[in-house]
Amino acid sequence: MKAVAYSIKEFEKELLARANGKVHDLTLIANALSWDTIHYARGKEVVIIAEDDLLEAALLDELKRVGIQKIVTRSLLTDHIDLCHAGNLGIQVANTPYADRTSRGIAEQTIRNLNLWERGKCVGLACCCVSDCTIKNAEDHEHKR
Repeated sequence: MKAVAYSIKEFEKELLARANGKVHDLTLIANALSWDTIHYARGKEVVIIAEDDLLEAALLDELKRVGIQKIVTRSLLTDHIDLCHAGNLGIQVANTPYADRTSRGIAEQTIRNLNLWERGKCVGLACCCVSDCTIKNAEDHEHKR
């Protein structure tokens, strides 16, 4: 997948690169996602953000306009994203909910989300989509067996 990661700190670069293993085309940006930096998302499928990146409705509209289909937040909480509006736009959203909250663990969770999406699978516990997802429902059904 083609992705741009915003608000990347210096120490995160190597962690994301190692977790990625040259699978996805990642662009790493130190700046936050904003109207001034949204142009980096052009031609990408995914934006990867931090909890400080505020994704309000108008910014989500523009992300959709430039081709973004998915958002991964490198945070547990998603209150910085208008999830309802993202859902209305058909943009899938995932977070990094697993117990390993180290920088390495978050990098691995982020890439895990990309890997699952690329294979057409639901991201499971990381799914923050507000719409009913047939893939997620199928996966939930499989887990219950």
